[in-house]
Amino acid sequence: MSVLPGAEPYRHEGGETAVLLCHGFTGSPQSLRPWAEHLAARGLTVSLPLLPGHGTRWQDLGVTGWQDWYAQVDRELRLLRDRSERLFVAGLSMGGALALRLAARHGDAVSGVAVVNPANRMHGVAAHALPVLRHLVPTTKGIASDIAKPGSTEIGYEKVPLHAAHSLRNFFRLVDGELPQVTQPLLLMHSPQDHVVPPADSARILGRVSSTDVTEVLLEQSYHVATLDHDAERIFDESTAFIGRLAPGAVKEPETGLGKEGTTTGG
Repeated sequence: MSVLPGAEPYRHEGGETAVLLCHGFTGSPQSLRPWAEHLAARGLTVSLPLLPGHGTRWQDLGVTGWQDWYAQVDRELRLLRDRSERLFVAGLSMGGALALRLAARHGDAVSGVAVVNPANRMHGVAAHALPVLRHLVPTTKGIASDIAKPGSTEIGYEKVPLHAAHSLRNFFRLVDGELPQVTQPLLLMHSPQDHVVPPADSARILGRVSSTDVTEVLLEQSYHVATLDHDAERIFDESTAFIGRLAPGAVKEPETGLGKEGTTTGG
């Protein structure tokens, strides 16, 4: 199945410090591409994979589950770990949950975690009914492009397969139980006005992790997909400063156009 234009995975070979970026549920690398290019332009090695079932057709998502999505980022982390001195994980929404689980399970191999509007549970009146509802109703409406900035859009599915949503619900429960195992420095950035993931999810994550080095940043001008919204530059700058503090010397002065020279592959 061909990948939607703009939804391709992205990789940039930079220095000895690497960042693994994880996109969200029903989304694609497009939502994090500017962030990835920002980091790449500053000398960092960056990997932004396309999760299975994403970036093609919503029907493809319906035959995947959290095990597939997590296996993809876990595989990328292991590849980066073998060639990097320091490794950071980051993500948006479900991608934030993926990043947190990577941190919980890989321990000292991960130097820090940066998440944007991380998801912790399913919301909505039908969330509790997913185990049964998924057998009766195949899809619900999509959640893409919750963005305040005019003209900014996210590549995402117009429908959400309920089998995949049920799997995501199970994944959130799993990650919630593992949050106390997250001990790394944490940068958590979230939007007070988020129509997909409420601020309560960020509050719960902050209350359950064991990290002692924690920075919370409010993205006042953005909705859920803040990486494509008014606060995008703040996200990029805060994460770059976070990495630079924890990995002295890793962040370089940007060279014009460098970030766009990463490898993009279709699938």
